[in-house]
Amino acid sequence: MQKGMHTDRARCVRAVQSKDARFDGWFFTAVLTTRIYCRPSCPAVPPKPENMTFLPSAASCQQAGFRACKRCRPDTSPGSPEWNRRADLVARAMRLIADGVVDRDGVPGLAARLGYSTRQIERQLLAELGAGPLALARAQRAQTARLLIETTALPMAEIAFAAGFASIRAFNDTVREVFALTPSELRGRTPRQPAPGRAHAVTPGALFLRLPFRAPLNPDNLFGHLAATAVPGVEEWRDGAFRRTLRLPYGHGITALTPHPDHIACRLTLSDLRDLPVAISRCRRMLDLDADPVAVDDQLRADPVLAPLVAKAPGRRVPRTVDEAEFAVRAVLGQQVSTAAARTHAARLVTAHGEPVDDPDGGLTHLFPVPEALAAVDPESLAMPRSRRTTFTTLVQRLADRTLQLGVESDWAQTRADLLALPGFGPWTADVIAMRALGDPDAFLPTDLGIRRAARELGLPSTPAALTARAAAWRPWRAYAVQYLWATDSHPINFLPV
Repeated sequence: MQKGMHTDRARCVRAVQSKDARFDGWFFTAVLTTRIYCRPSCPAVPPKPENMTFLPSAASCQQAGFRACKRCRPDTSPGSPEWNRRADLVARAMRLIADGVVDRDGVPGLAARLGYSTRQIERQLLAELGAGPLALARAQRAQTARLLIETTALPMAEIAFAAGFASIRAFNDTVREVFALTPSELRGRTPRQPAPGRAHAVTPGALFLRLPFRAPLNPDNLFGHLAATAVPGVEEWRDGAFRRTLRLPYGHGITALTPHPDHIACRLTLSDLRDLPVAISRCRRMLDLDADPVAVDDQLRADPVLAPLVAKAPGRRVPRTVDEAEFAVRAVLGQQVSTAAARTHAARLVTAHGEPVDDPDGGLTHLFPVPEALAAVDPESLAMPRSRRTTFTTLVQRLADRTLQLGVESDWAQTRADLLALPGFGPWTADVIAMRALGDPDAFLPTDLGIRRAARELGLPSTPAALTARAAAWRPWRAYAVQYLWATDSHPINFLPV
């Protein structure tokens, strides 16, 4: 069992007394006298240390009978970095719960995706997080309910359904228990005209949200990469925002993400509001918003070669994806061709095999095709070398028949080995999928031409074996080191679009 930060009492007390926002989401402060739980950065006067106890999750606080603080709104903290930097059972389960699997398929569905018994999963989650999968999913439903109550004019019965509650009574009881307010009282506390940037809705199905993150965040490579590689019809950079279509469990959506100094503005248009928590989770994952940039940068700047790069632009994130299978297909399309050629290949597939969507606000036209549709493509129609056609057709067939599964629950090492066993998959393709689709923070690309060029310019070893050995000191954050090395180039992926 992993030991969470909440077990280090002295460190937690210091974080609370200094109101250190870096630790929001790492742990929660439960106040024994008021029975309220807070994030470490709560603006209220810190309680006496003897009245503090520390818990690892909002769900464990709620299970223990604590209510969410009305000032610091701890249920809206950034997610714990633990679930993005680990690949063990608990971390994989937490990623699936955030993706709504328990609400859709129950705990047996969660267990089936992970290949463990429900009892094993419940035992490990309880041991580390103080709450089982049902309680963790309930805490997420409560957060979704609060968001819909405060940002829409929907009737409460529709909100209860959209947030995933089985009944109006369960919805009312949960909101009252978690927030110490009825749903109507919670809505009554929300200003009628939200301040600029605050979450608000304009039409049913359209929401404006603020996505929090741990500072610092450097948006250049993050949005630059997404914009430079955008597939026409599926993604675009428009009016200072990265926009893309989303394939979601109950329908589809369109998101527009705009960087601001202290948050990411997120506009979501959904065909089914039940997809709200999943859409938020996937947007956060694509932008790597639950990372701990202080921990990453502290380790990387210990290397004298990387130190100036980190000092110049701290807080780089790893641009990721909202759909792991989609990214794997795009990685194959991008093998040994330019960014522009890869976009062209992908756009042709989108136009021919993607599902049309309506976008009154921009130029998005399709959802990226599912593997089943791509598996039906005539290989002779693909404008690529025969060997790459074989790679493409093998990949999409394996994805379509589910003998290869790419998802938030993937075991990074095993999936990388599975990818390398496919024809045409070398280390670069497997590692870029591990880094950007699977979310492995330690994935490394020593054979990448941009990385080798940066290494030579910086005086690092440029051969893959020697560079890999030199990069051992950067573990477990080598994927972030890749972002700093890439940033030494003038490629558009490294610059925020204008």
